[in-house]
Amino acid sequence: MSMDVTLRTKSFSFILVEMQSYLKRQIALPQDHGAWVFIFSPLLVGVFAGRTFQLPSLCLVIAAMSAFLIRQPVTVIVKSMSGRRSAADLPAAQFWVLVYGILAVAALIGLILNGYGYVLYLAIPGAPVFVWHLWLVSRRAERKQAGVEIIATGVLALAAPAAFWVGLGSYDPNGWWLWLFAWLQSAASIVYAYLRLSQRDLSPEQAAAKSRTEWWQMGRRALAYTSFNVLFSVGLVMSGLVPFFIFVSFLAQWLETLWGITHPSVGWKPVQIGTRQLIVSILWTVLFIVFWRQAWTR
Repeated sequence: MSMDVTLRTKSFSFILVEMQSYLKRQIALPQDHGAWVFIFSPLLVGVFAGRTFQLPSLCLVIAAMSAFLIRQPVTVIVKSMSGRRSAADLPAAQFWVLVYGILAVAALIGLILNGYGYVLYLAIPGAPVFVWHLWLVSRRAERKQAGVEIIATGVLALAAPAAFWVGLGSYDPNGWWLWLFAWLQSAASIVYAYLRLSQRDLSPEQAAAKSRTEWWQMGRRALAYTSFNVLFSVGLVMSGLVPFFIFVSFLAQWLETLWGITHPSVGWKPVQIGTRQLIVSILWTVLFIVFWRQAWTR
C-alpha cells in the first residue's frame, strides 16, 4: 500500500514538473510589458466606438490577442534554433504556438461564420512585418529598432477598425480614422520612450554638461511627433471630418513630452519611464473613447 502511494506521489510530482516546464511565463507571454498597451488601446477604442459587444466581437478580441501573444513563443523558437536560447525551451514554445494557433483559428472561423470574413484582410500587412521581426531576431538585431516598432504598432492599430466594424455590424469608412489615430498615438509613444531611455543612459556628468538648448535638440523628434498629432487632429476637427474635441486626447501626450524634455530621466529606473508612458496611453484611450462616443450619441 505504501509503495503504491509512493509511486503515485512520484508520478504526480513528475507531472507537476512537466507542467511547470510548459508554463514558463517568459515563453508564454511577451516580456516587453509596454507592448500590451499597443494592442489593448486599439481594441478598446474599436469596441467602444462600435457601440455593441456580441459573440463576433468576442471572436475578434480572441483572434487579435492570440495573434499578439503568438509572437513570443515563435520568437523563442527562432532564438532556440539560432543558438540564442537553450533547445530545452523548444517544447514549451511549440506548445504555446499550438495553443494560440488553435484559439486564433477557432476565433477566425467564428468571424467568418458570422459574416465578418472581410475583417481577415486586415491581417495581411502583419505577415511581412512579423517575418521581418523574426529575421532580425535570427540576426540578433531586433533591439532598438524604432522604425520596425512603429510599423508593427501600425499593424496592431488595425484592431481598432476591425472591432469597430464588427460592433457596428457592417463596414464604415470612419474605422480608418480610428486606425490612423491609434497608430499616430502609438508611434509618438515609441519615439518618446526612446527619448526617455536615451536620457536615462546619460551619466550625471554628461547630463550636467548639457545646455537647455541641447536638451531641446535631443527631444526634437519626440516633440515633432506629438505636435504633429495635435495639429493634425485639430485640422481634421476644423474640417468636420472627425468629432469635435478629439484633439484633446493628444494634448496629454504633447504636454508629457514638453515635461520630459525639461525634466530629463537621468538615473530613472525603466519601470518609472514605463509607468508614466502607460498612464499617458490610458489617458489618451479614455479621452478618445469619451469624445468619439459623445459625438455619436448627439
